[in-house]
Amino acid sequence: MAIAATFDTHTYVKRFKAAGFSENQAEEVVTALREVRDSKLDEMATKGDIKEAKAELETKIADAKAETIKWMFGVAAGQAVFVITILKMFPAR
Repeated sequence: MAIAATFDTHTYVKRFKAAGFSENQAEEVVTALREVRDSKLDEMATKGDIKEAKAELETKIADAKAETIKWMFGVAAGQAVFVITILKMFPAR
């Protein structure tokens, strides 16, 4: 997702010229700054991206919890069957 952001190059060129840069130097520095800023904006996540990732993680966590509970009851039932079988094999006197 692209992020729209303004970058007033003219203002920065004026600032660099006021600091002693030539017109060409100021324009090149501002161009480089804009390129760096634009390349980093493409890598940034938006609030929407984060909300989407959070919702996806919450769904996966809920699925994992349900799967864990299902396995826990399955193992408990298996253990109960095992204990009952052992008790039937060796009846109390």
